[in-house]
Amino acid sequence: MRVALFLTCVNDTLYPDTGRAVVKLLTRLGVEVDFPMAQTCCGQAHYNTGYRHEAEPLARHFSDVFGDYEAIVTPSGSCGAMVRELYPRMGERARAEGRGDTLAATLAPVVPKTYELTEFLVDVLGVTDVSAYYPHTVTYHPTCHGLRSLGLGDRPRRLLEAVKGLELRELPGADECCGFGGTFAVKNADVSAAMGADKVHNAESTGAEVLCAADNSCLMHIGGTMTRLETRMRPVHIAEILASTEEEPSA
Repeated sequence: MRVALFLTCVNDTLYPDTGRAVVKLLTRLGVEVDFPMAQTCCGQAHYNTGYRHEAEPLARHFSDVFGDYEAIVTPSGSCGAMVRELYPRMGERARAEGRGDTLAATLAPVVPKTYELTEFLVDVLGVTDVSAYYPHTVTYHPTCHGLRSLGLGDRPRRLLEAVKGLELRELPGADECCGFGGTFAVKNADVSAAMGADKVHNAESTGAEVLCAADNSCLMHIGGTMTRLETRMRPVHIAEILASTEEEPSA
């Protein structure tokens, strides 16, 4: 199977190891992975901040770049939700504004074949045991977009439970937002910081070494809070855990 890796802006700029982990993992599972060099922002930041029309050229470009692939895989629940949930909404709004069906028709091909990583593993490849090895105690935070927009359910947990050496510990208040929310963290800094502190305190109560999630934007916020609170926990993307093996272990 030939798929495209949609890495996203945050990962490309700040967390390239997550992209490398996705390639390593999928290649191990027999998937051919391409990285289209023309990929750019999907438009989520613009759309969520109210610049809906400015997001449309980015969405059109996304469809042009990724449209010919069998599947588009991303290690980001929020960017995956942008394509799956908000691209159709953009097309509907354009139609309602009397601008025709062109935008909807352009975006439609990429919507059903865009997958968050754990969805792709479980639903498309049909695997939960990816032959990973990660000898650490881990607690899992289900991010808002993954939980509420994509409906990832227990897919990430099933993948983590199958990792050799990993002890998974339940996170209290797991379904509560960490407080990031993109520009929410900037516009409502005090509320965001309080929510982040609550999330970190709950994670610390598990005694786990690692807090894992499927979206580095949330892990960036949580990790910054961990640093300020001087906790010993580390934030780690699920892709880096699943890519780890006994022969090539992740930290």
